[in-house]
Amino acid sequence: MQSENRLFDDFVKIVNGAAGTIAGMGREAESSFKERAKEWMGGLDFVSRDEFEAVKAMAAAAREEAAMLRTRLDAMEAKSAATAPGAADGGSVDIGAPSVF
Repeated sequence: MQSENRLFDDFVKIVNGAAGTIAGMGREAESSFKERAKEWMGGLDFVSRDEFEAVKAMAAAAREEAAMLRTRLDAMEAKSAATAPGAADGGSVDIGAPSVF
C-alpha cells in the first residue's frame, strides 16, 4: 500500500507541475499577443480618445464661430444694401465675391 500512495503522490506532483507550466505559458502568450497588438496598432496612426475629444470640441467651437460670423455678415450685407446708392430705385449693387456660407 505504501508504494501505491507514493506512486499516486508522484503522479499528483507531475500533474500540478504541468498545470502550472501550462498556465504560465498561457499568461506568456497573452502578454506577447497584447504587446504585438500594441505595436501593430501604434503603427496605424490611431489617435487616443483624449486627442479625438479635443479635436471634436475645437470643431464644434469653429462651427459656432462660423455661424456667428455668418449672422454678422448677413446683418452687414443687409445694412449695406439698405444704405447703398440705387437701393431706393431697385438697382443692385455688386459687393464682390459671393458668400460661400
